Amino acid sequence: MASNHIESNTLQFSEDMEKPHILVIATGGTIASKEGELGLTPAMSGEELVSDIPGIRNVCTLDVIQLMNIDSTNMRPCQWLKIRDAIMEHYNCYDGFVILHGTDTMAYTAALSYLIQNSKKPIILTGSQKPMGNPYTDAKINLYQSILYAADAKSCNVCIVFNGKVVSGTRGRKQRTRSFDAFESMNFPELAIIRDNRIIRYYTEALPAPEDLITYDRLNDRVFVLKLTPEVKSEIFSLLFDHYDAIILETFGIGGIPAYDDSFEQAIFHWVDSGKTIAVTTQVPEEGCDLGVYQVGKKYSDHPGILQSDDMTTESIVAKLMWILGQSSEQAKISQLYYKEINHDRV
Repeated sequence: MASNHIESNTLQFSEDMEKPHILVIATGGTIASKEGELGLTPAMSGEELVSDIPGIRNVCTLDVIQLMNIDSTNMRPCQWLKIRDAIMEHYNCYDGFVILHGTDTMAYTAALSYLIQNSKKPIILTGSQKPMGNPYTDAKINLYQSILYAADAKSCNVCIVFNGKVVSGTRGRKQRTRSFDAFESMNFPELAIIRDNRIIRYYTEALPAPEDLITYDRLNDRVFVLKLTPEVKSEIFSLLFDHYDAIILETFGIGGIPAYDDSFEQAIFHWVDSGKTIAVTTQVPEEGCDLGVYQVGKKYSDHPGILQSDDMTTESIVAKLMWILGQSSEQAKISQLYYKEINHDRV
């Protein structure tokens, strides 16, 4: 049972207490970058990054693996699966996991919410806006607070920890390109904030039981995001037909789809009636989509093959559809899984 009761706790360990065992999985990103001839590129190892954090070994027993060392622009679904495999390979040996990741695609890699569901053990993504070696970096506090949160027995599931905020993995979005306060929790409360060594929880829930854990190892990456713009041509659907199995349609406003002729209606209905998937969302960041409000959207609201995304983020829609289409191509099953709430992705 979820609750919005505010709860605060500070991690403290006596000398005879066994500290939590945390695995750090390094993948690259700005946090690991150094300046080169062509700009910043990942160069530091996970071991080097962890060694720069004072007091971190007072919080937990720590191990590090270097899974890859890439700019997150180059992070792809096949690498989400590698991260998933690394977590599951070590799952029984650790109390929590911290993934060091670039910020640009971190919200997509939180697809781990779908690949590893109902995890009693926390799986935390973090990174930084400035490299660890920068004298004004945010890397140290983000890494420290992520490990602090991962080491807490009340933490669970996939989250982003950044700039003192704890955000559900399906609700995070990078909203700022330069500020340390880069991530927001979209259309859902922050799970907690972290101040010094204190975790202040705004949203608590019952921990999943160990037997509730479900994992998946298949994705279908044939998912395309189509953002409507004035005068975009409906022929785009036929151009995409051979290359993609699903389109995420970012509509105008609360759910507006052009109706100046019948071409969009024909293209959309042809797509879904051919067995392919369309998920409708809005290009407006906050408050979500509702096709039933305006005439320009209502004709699509009752079609069983057109999925409505409510207030989900586009990043979570992409990840969720890749996961769903990796499990089934049947429209009824796709719809069933899409409307199932997973890690707070839709409420």
